[in-house]
Amino acid sequence: MKRLILALALLMPASGAFAADALISEPSAYSWSGVYVGGTVGYGWGKSHHFTETIPDSTDKFTIDGALGGLTLGYNYQVDRWVFGAETDISAADIHGEDPDGASNWGCGTGCQTKVDWFGTLRARAGMAFDTTLPYITGGLAYGHVKGYIDEFPEYDGAETKAGWTVGAGIEHAFSDHFSVKAEYLYVDLGKIKIEDFGAPYGQGYADAKFSTARIGMNYKF
Repeated sequence: MKRLILALALLMPASGAFAADALISEPSAYSWSGVYVGGTVGYGWGKSHHFTETIPDSTDKFTIDGALGGLTLGYNYQVDRWVFGAETDISAADIHGEDPDGASNWGCGTGCQTKVDWFGTLRARAGMAFDTTLPYITGGLAYGHVKGYIDEFPEYDGAETKAGWTVGAGIEHAFSDHFSVKAEYLYVDLGKIKIEDFGAPYGQGYADAKFSTARIGMNYKF
């Protein structure tokens, strides 16, 4: 009995090492390598505020949110279990919000508003494949069209296409040789846009747009 216990004790570290080695180095039966196209739908939410910089003055930060949907193009290259790739996408969006306090904040009248009506990304991806399931991290360039305005004051109106950055993570599952589905989270920072130059002493006015997205999608791998 003592010998059996001793033998099991000696085997356990070896078997654990073998299992860990298999997890890391054993190649996936499914190949993620190749070009793919797809589509996504989802929801975006975040914060914006309107502000000046020369003499700091600002609205409270208010919520922006709304639906989004778009198209995806990417490429994966697999080495053993590791999958590396690049992905670009572009989405129409209605991520919009308004300063809820209106006239009590920074002279917004009926309310300062911010809207992101489209955005895109160009990102690197890296993950570890568990056969047909691929968890991954991703990050890179973001760009999009941001508007800052007040409905009742047409002179207070700014819109720019801005570049920023994005980072996130997701999980993708292949259910055939060509089709896969995914769920993904991205944080997007598009920086600030110019709205109106207020002159002395306040100077240039700005609005910013920072938001998260949660989306699901389907891809077709060639």
